[in-house]
Amino acid sequence: MKYRSTRGQVSGQSFESVVLEGLASDGGLYIPEHLPQLPADWQTKWADLPFAELAAELITLFVGSDLTRAEVGELAAKSYATFDTPQVTPLVDLDAAKNTHILELFHGPTFAFKDVALQFLGNLFEFFLERKNARDAGAHHKITVVGATSGDTGSAAIFGLRGKKNVSVFILHPEGRVSPIQEAQMTTVLDANVHNVSIKGTFDDCQDIVKQLFGRPAFKKEHSLGAINSINWARILAQITYYFHAYFELLRQTKNPEARPVFVVPSGNFGDILAGFYAQSLGLPVARLAIATNGNDILDRFLQSGAYEKNAEQGVLATPSPAMDILVSSNFERFLWYLARDNETAAGANADEQASQIIRAWMDQLKTDGLFRVSAEALAAARQTFWSGRCSDEDTYKTIAKYYTRKDQPPYLLDPHTAVGVYVAESLHPKIEALEKERAAGPLHTICLSTAHPAKFSEAVLKAVNEDGTQLDFGSILPPPFVGLLEKPRRCLQCDNSADAVAQLIVDNLGA
Repeated sequence: MKYRSTRGQVSGQSFESVVLEGLASDGGLYIPEHLPQLPADWQTKWADLPFAELAAELITLFVGSDLTRAEVGELAAKSYATFDTPQVTPLVDLDAAKNTHILELFHGPTFAFKDVALQFLGNLFEFFLERKNARDAGAHHKITVVGATSGDTGSAAIFGLRGKKNVSVFILHPEGRVSPIQEAQMTTVLDANVHNVSIKGTFDDCQDIVKQLFGRPAFKKEHSLGAINSINWARILAQITYYFHAYFELLRQTKNPEARPVFVVPSGNFGDILAGFYAQSLGLPVARLAIATNGNDILDRFLQSGAYEKNAEQGVLATPSPAMDILVSSNFERFLWYLARDNETAAGANADEQASQIIRAWMDQLKTDGLFRVSAEALAAARQTFWSGRCSDEDTYKTIAKYYTRKDQPPYLLDPHTAVGVYVAESLHPKIEALEKERAAGPLHTICLSTAHPAKFSEAVLKAVNEDGTQLDFGSILPPPFVGLLEKPRRCLQCDNSADAVAQLIVDNLGA
C-alpha cells in the first residue's frame, strides 16, 4: 500500500511517512494509490466484531508492511478503551416512525466525534516515533504537531497527544470563535508538551497559517512538523470504521439484511463525510451520503451549481454551529481528485496524472479567482454520490427545541451541529422516500451523525430550549469532566495573525 499526493508531484509514500508528514510537500493531500479489496466474506466475518476489532480489520488494509495486524489491534484497543461505552459509537432512535437514527460519536474523552480519529492518531504518532528511536541508535526522533481548530479538533488533539513521548503540540484557535467549553477543554490542559495559541481571526486564517508553515521546507524539516488536522490521512482512515459499525448495528436493530443507510453528515472541512465516501467506495452498501451545512455553505452551493466559490465578500459567518464555520473545505480536494479522474480526464491518457494536473489548475483558480467550475458530467457524478442541504441559524435553534420539547416521543437534546444535520435530513425526507420506491428493495434508514455532546454548546442549546418556553437544567446533562471546568487554571498564548509570528512562537517554545 502506497500513497500519492492529490497534486501529483509526490507518490510512492508509505503509510508511516504520510502519517508523520501530514501534508504533502507539493501542497496536496495524500490518498491511497489504489483502494484495497475487502475480504469476500466481510459482511459475515465482520458483522459482530466489537468496534476496536472492526477498526483493526479496516485499518490493516491500508498500512502495508508498516504495521502488523497485531500491532494495529493493540493500537485500536488502547485508543477505544478511553470511550465511555463499549459500543464506542452507539446507534439510537430519533424518530422510529420515519426510520431516523442518531449515530452518537461523542462518547470519547472530549465528547466530540474527532476523538474517534485522534485517540488513534495520538497513539500512532507515539508508536512510530518510539520505533524509529529504537531502530536508530543515538537518534532522537521527535515531532512538532501543528494544527488549527474551530473548536473540537483542538481539544481532541490535545487529549490524544498530551503527555506523549517525543511529541510537542501547538493548536491554533480563532479568538472568540469557539465555545466557552471548547476553549476551556483546550486551555486547562497544562501538560508541558501542549501549547494553545489564540489567533485574532477566523478558523480559515488559522488553517492558512498551518498550511503556510507546512509549505516552508526548511522549517518543516528542522522542527519535524506533523499534522493533526484532517489533512492527515490517518484521521480519515480511522473514521471509516464508524460507517461500517453503524451499518452492522442497523442490520442488528432492524433484523432486516436488506436495510440500507442514508448518512446525513454535518459538514465543515469535509473530513467526516469523506470517510463515508471511502467506506462507500470500499463496498459498504450506502444508499446516499448527504452533506448538511450551516450558513457557510460552500459545499451545498457547489452541488447546486458546480461552482466551488469562496464567497469571500461575505466572509466566514459566525453561527451557532462554530465547528462548521469555514470558507473553504480543505478535505474536499481529496474527493475532487476522484471526481476529476473519473469525469474530467481524456481517454487514453494517464488518468491519475491528468487528475492531479486538473487539481493543481483548480486550486490555482481558487487561489487567484476565488472559484473554479467543474463540468456538467462531473457535477452529475457528484450528485449521484452526495445530496446536500443548508440550515439557517433560526432553523438550528428550532430543531433543537423541537426534539427536546416533543411530547409524542422521549425528548432528545441535539447539539447545534447535529441539529443542522437533522434539519437537513427532514428536508431530504421526500427524496429518501422517492429513492426507496425507485430501489424497490429493502427499507432506507436515515442515520444522522451526531458530532458533539450538547453540553459543549451550552449557549446555543439554552437559547434554543429556553426561548421555546422550556426551562432546561443544564447541570443535569453535564458530563462529570465538565463540572467546574470553566474555573480551572488555564494556559494560552496570544499571537498575531501571521505565519511568521506563529513560526517564531513555535521556535521560542520548543526551546523553552
